[in-house]
Amino acid sequence: MQALLILQAPGGGGLSLVIMFVPMIAIFYFLLILPQQRRQKKWQAMLDQLKTGDRVTTSGGLRGTVVALKDDAIHLRVPPDNLRLEVTKASVAIVTTADDETAKAK
Repeated sequence: MQALLILQAPGGGGLSLVIMFVPMIAIFYFLLILPQQRRQKKWQAMLDQLKTGDRVTTSGGLRGTVVALKDDAIHLRVPPDNLRLEVTKASVAIVTTADDETAKAK
């Protein structure tokens, strides 16, 4: 009889634990997961809009101009010797279009 009493949880303990975890999960979702999903969608849209002539900076720090596009890679022309490098699209961190450069010049 004592063994049965030891295995039983105190009354109502499970419900209060669930009530405590639900707001914590909601807070984590709104503070961590949702902003990351928005950044990921914005970055993917930026990669989808890449075109030749765009100036890009990779996550490794290479700066160059897009000269060709493939499915999962891009070809960059990198100054000063106009080297042609192939990098993955996923390594692109920043894109500066020709329209952005003309707006800065004005």
